[in-house]
Formats: sequence, C-alpha cells, structure tokens
Amino acid sequence: MADSDYDYLIVGQGLAGTTLALHLLDQGKKVLVLGDTALPSSSKVAAGIFNPLTGKKLVKTWLADDLFPYARDFYTNLENRLSCKLLYSVPIFRPFRSIEEQNTYLAQTADPAIAPYIATVQGADLSEYVESPFGGLEVTQSGWVDLPLLLDRSKAYFQEVGCYQEASFNAADIQVDTLFVSWNNLTFNKVVFCQGFFGNDNPYFSWLPFAPVKGQILDVATDVALPDYIVNQGIFMLPTGENVMRVGATYSWDPLDWEPTAAAENELKEKLDALIKIPYRIQSAAAGVRPSVKDRRPLVGIHPEYGNVCIFNGLGTKGVTLAPFFANQLTGHLENGKELNPLVNIKRYFSLYFR
Repeated sequence: MADSDYDYLIVGQGLAGTTLALHLLDQGKKVLVLGDTALPSSSKVAAGIFNPLTGKKLVKTWLADDLFPYARDFYTNLENRLSCKLLYSVPIFRPFRSIEEQNTYLAQTADPAIAPYIATVQGADLSEYVESPFGGLEVTQSGWVDLPLLLDRSKAYFQEVGCYQEASFNAADIQVDTLFVSWNNLTFNKVVFCQGFFGNDNPYFSWLPFAPVKGQILDVATDVALPDYIVNQGIFMLPTGENVMRVGATYSWDPLDWEPTAAAENELKEKLDALIKIPYRIQSAAAGVRPSVKDRRPLVGIHPEYGNVCIFNGLGTKGVTLAPFFANQLTGHLENGKELNPLVNIKRYFSLYFR
C-alpha cells in the first residue's frame, strides 16, 4: 500500500488548529496546517482570559481542576518553544453588587471545591480604581493568554518546520476515499477541520448544532497606571499594559458578522462608566464570532460515516483552557484509540446526522 504524503491535514490555524498541530507534531506526526489570513479569526479578537469561577452564581468552570493545570503547563512549555511571553497569571477582582451578594459569595467560599480558587486575603485595595462599595472577591489561578502573539509565533514556527501553507480552503476540493483524503494533489491519512465559526458551512459537519455568538471588545487607554488585576462584573477589564486595557464583551446573535458597531460600543461604555473611577479613552473596537455550541461543550471527534474526516471546534468563550486539554485528548483518540470525554464527543449528536 502506498504511503500518504502527510499523516494529517489541519484546516484552520486558530487556537484549535494550532494546539492540535502542536500536539500531533510532538507525537512525531507529519502535519500540514492550512491557514487563511484573508479570513477573520475569533481567536485573534478574543481576550484570552481564563477564569475558574464564572457567572453571577460563582460556579466553578467545567473540568477546571483538570483543564487549568494542563493549560498552564502547555502554555509555559510553548513560551520556551516559541521564545516569547504568552501566559500571564493575574488575579480577578469581582466587586460585590450588594450586601446580599457579598453574604452569598462569602458563604460559598467555604465550599471545598471553590476555596482553592479564592484568595483568603485580598492583595490590593482597588477602591480608588473601581466602584466597589461592598468590597469584592479575589479569584486566583486566573489570568490571560496573549492569543494574537501565540498564533503569529506558532505560524512562524510551523513555517520554520515546513508544515504550514496559506490557502483559501473550499471543502469541495477535498476527496475522501477509504485509504486517503486528497487535497491539492497531496494525500493525507486524516483531515481535521478546525474552522471555528466557518465550520458552520462545512458540508461534512453542517448538521452539528453550532450556536455562534458575536462579541465586541474595546481597547482603552488611561493616564493612570493600571493595577495588575482583571476586574469582572458584567464586563471584564483586562490590563494588557501599564496604561492600556481590553474591555468586553458583548453577546449578540444578529447579524453574525465581524463589524464593530456603535450600539455595542455604547453598551460596553455604559457598563464601564458604572464600574471605573479613573478617566479613560476608547482607542479602538474589534468584533468576532465565537464558535459556540447549543450545549456549550466542544465538538470533537470523527465523522459518523467517514473514518478519516474529523472535527475540533466549538470551543466557545473558554477556548484558552479547553483547547490544549482536548487537543491532547483528540490526539490520543486518533493515534491510540483512547476514549474521548463523551460530553465533547460528536457521537452525542450522531442522531442528527442519520435523521
């Protein structure tokens, strides 16, 4: 039997495609990553925040005890590999909205599942910076990843090792048979689609219940040096430099495009004005479409009919921690037959395909 040119074709060089390619390369696999810089990327717009306790009810992020340590190790190793700073460990300050919320949250901190993620003593007084008349909670083991830098440096790395190609991809150009997947006169053992929002239009996986959400963020400048805290109350304030921060994010469903709007900017400004105590200037706005799913779990696995056609998508708003962990799971699944977590395996939706 003839050998293929490559083990894997990875379509998309966002966070999903990048983390998967890195895991497969570490397994000694021959990989070709297809990137298309003409397409917008939600990974490049995302703030890259990781937060173990989310929502108004202070819920522990799904699988946080597994996802967070794995992500930390992965990004630390990647910093060494790419020779750049990517991972920033920064506490999150959550101002209490009321005395009732203060009492509820403080009672919850006794929960042994939540306690490891909360500082017993607050590191800094932020009362001159943010409105916090009732005090606030300091969340630990949180921070952010510089995703635009990660993607740019990873692309350069892939180019260096000869496994990257810039291409405008069309699923119609793929031929799938029992032995190989063919594209552009090259053969591959498997193709993995990591197309984010654009996976919606991929004929192999358009039956999956994507539920994409548009989000907008602002880049904001201040004259005052910002404390090294992410502030989270309805919106996030993420310092990315001494006098600059990102503020976000909105959630909207119509239209699903990549254009920032004045309405979304005004919504963020209104929330920021209610929270911040120092003067600021809006420098720019950016929008992206998050590749979310109806059940808020990733879409990982092998096509129900074609055993060499796979997907890694649906990372939604928590891609920074989900991507490395499930890239590792998918690699183990494809290479060694290890079971995928059933909550992310697309088998959960096979009935939609056969319907």
